[in-house]
Amino acid sequence: MQSERPLESRVFKDVHEVKKYLAPLRAQGKTLVTTNGCFDIVHSGHVRYLTEAAGLGDLLAVGVNADATVRRLKDDGRPVRGEDDRVRVVAALGMVDAAFIFQEDDPRAFLEILRPDVHVKGGDYTADIIERETVERHGGRVEIVSYVNGLSTTSFMNAIKRNSR
Repeated sequence: MQSERPLESRVFKDVHEVKKYLAPLRAQGKTLVTTNGCFDIVHSGHVRYLTEAAGLGDLLAVGVNADATVRRLKDDGRPVRGEDDRVRVVAALGMVDAAFIFQEDDPRAFLEILRPDVHVKGGDYTADIIERETVERHGGRVEIVSYVNGLSTTSFMNAIKRNSR
């Protein structure tokens, strides 16, 4: 669903606020798709991935990893941009209905709260992901969408480092 709501109303302080916003929409029978990531430097691979995710349901909620989590999960110097900036950029994308920061190293805690109909990961993952059990226990399914080689924040950052030498 392409959101027509103003940007500020698509950025949520936490998953509980997202759940409250989604409750009346889900009561109307709208399907919820979730995904998550660092979204450090948003690029066309992200846009493609989020567009495919949004096409699997009516509402797309995106969890954005907190800065501390990105530091633990990625290499030195990450994140390049702070969590408030990253979540606002993701929320500004037309296919995103809700974006929020989550503090955990993996999305299972927010999935337990939101209980999506579909949880999406990019094609650089396999169907055997840690989120599967949580999503399926609540009647949802996991979908893996396409991945374009060479379109990753890490590859862009490596290219920038090479070109700056």
